[in-house]
Amino acid sequence: MLNIRSYNLGPLQTNAYLLTGADPQRGVIIDPGMNPAALLRAVKDMEIEAILLTHAHFDHIGGVDELRKAKNCPVYVHALESEWLVSPKLNGSLMWPEASPPIRTEPAEYDLAEGQILELLGLTFKVFHTPGHSPGSVSFLCGNDLFSGDVLFKLGVGRTDLPGGRERDLVDSLRGKLYRLDEEVKVYPGHGQRTTIGFERRNNPYVSMP
Repeated sequence: MLNIRSYNLGPLQTNAYLLTGADPQRGVIIDPGMNPAALLRAVKDMEIEAILLTHAHFDHIGGVDELRKAKNCPVYVHALESEWLVSPKLNGSLMWPEASPPIRTEPAEYDLAEGQILELLGLTFKVFHTPGHSPGSVSFLCGNDLFSGDVLFKLGVGRTDLPGGRERDLVDSLRGKLYRLDEEVKVYPGHGQRTTIGFERRNNPYVSMP
């Protein structure tokens, strides 16, 4: 049983997720964005097994080092974006100085890859490499819960005009991977409201199933 709490962080209103399983004192964090004070308070008395990153844009990694240092936990990111954590140019924080100072974090402890299985919280997380919004974007599936980062939103998709983005890859990621999941799978995106795979297959105006 996966329990999910969401935190809307930073000026771009990034969704960070705090996940717990059978033990409410053990957690996993997905995408700790900027200004993570509320998330830090929530995990104060918890053990955090891992920080999982759907991708390494600045608004998704702004709280990484604060949480890693506070909880002494490892960080996972796709190998294609491992250098983005240490480079404000690559992670985009130099592009929007009005939204963020230059962001650098320590390197991730672990790389992610397509088909990888992570055993966390006594549960299984499957990694899907879902590029398009960024080259190293991934989505995490745990049971019927999918954490899609900025690849798939409710009635929307991630932008592809940022460095490393590619529209063809995004369409392939959705039609070839995520849309093939069961339609009742709940989607927890990097921004905005929760949705389901079935709803997006039928209604997403940007990418639907042909």
